[in-house]
Amino acid sequence: MESGRGFTLVELIVVLTIIGVITVVTLNSQSSFNKSLILSNTAYDIALTLRSAETFGINSRAVNAISISNAGYGVHFDTNTEEASHTIRLFADTKGDISCGGQRPDCKPGNHEYDAVGDTLVQTYTLGNGVTVNGLYADGEPVGSLDVVFERPNPDAFMSADGSYSELNPVTAACITITSPQGGTRYITVAASGAIAANAPSCP
Repeated sequence: MESGRGFTLVELIVVLTIIGVITVVTLNSQSSFNKSLILSNTAYDIALTLRSAETFGINSRAVNAISISNAGYGVHFDTNTEEASHTIRLFADTKGDISCGGQRPDCKPGNHEYDAVGDTLVQTYTLGNGVTVNGLYADGEPVGSLDVVFERPNPDAFMSADGSYSELNPVTAACITITSPQGGTRYITVAASGAIAANAPSCP
């Protein structure tokens, strides 16, 4: 005769416990993966925006509605207010005296600093998913705002800290820290040579 024995209550509880543990581990892993993916994508988006500014600056992209040539292009970061820490600004560096009186083809406007009144705002990008710029560093020192500007003919980066560019003591390295409300941090670095890294291990 065949036995009609089924699952015991203990066996059923053990199976349900195993299924529950696997589900919790899977959900936690998925959450960590999504958090890491969002931060990584944002870091690469910021790096691509910096690369766009470099391309526009080197190629002397025309400034819309303004008869200014050879303007540099830059990206402005600001952590001084909550609203500013959620945005980055791509701008044309059109404020400042035109070098050499505008008499030569290589004359360039601009002062390597972002000015909301005098410079031309090209695009404002809002960081999504609650990601914020929560740290800016110029040569290893924390600053409230950072401008990274590129101009022809070289891919060198001209960087200013807290709205001030020094030709005698220029910033040679910058780092941008971004974080997510779910946790996690990513670092974007910019060197004076124009090298941009979206996956730096840390800020100084």
